Amino acid sequence: MPDGPVRDAEVKPAEDARAPDGDAERAVEHEQERVPDDRLLRALADVDNLRKRFDREVARARADERARAAQSWLPVVDNLELALDHAGPECAPLAEGLRAVRDQAVALLAALGFPRFEDVGQAFDPARDEALAIVETGAPSGTVVATLRPGYGTAESMLRPAGVVVARASD
Repeated sequence: MPDGPVRDAEVKPAEDARAPDGDAERAVEHEQERVPDDRLLRALADVDNLRKRFDREVARARADERARAAQSWLPVVDNLELALDHAGPECAPLAEGLRAVRDQAVALLAALGFPRFEDVGQAFDPARDEALAIVETGAPSGTVVATLRPGYGTAESMLRPAGVVVARASD
């Protein structure tokens, strides 16, 4: 033994105490990389679920806003219809202009996802039609014979049902 304090640098491992094998360390690191951490997987699933929920909420908000904007247009379209109904033959040029504006408004509603429909000749459908009157005619019972107010929308998103006259079988 040398005289004086022993330094760390001078201490040598015993023959049988070997340094860790490099291959074993690499195998452990590889195994840790291969087996994902459950917390990480849960966090990724939570983020994915949050993104999906956010996408659904944004889509629902857009649909609600689209319906609100379309609902605001309905009185304009209805008033254009009334003006066209009351325009006499002496107002033909004006009626053509009103018809063009009405068609443009109806096209806008269709572009927003609410196409116009009238169910004349079809069976009354309470999901699409609102019965405003019932008349006895030669048409089969339950058939729509006239539309008093057109409807707007689809089966998935109804803006307004059509106001219709329904046939009743004569007694």
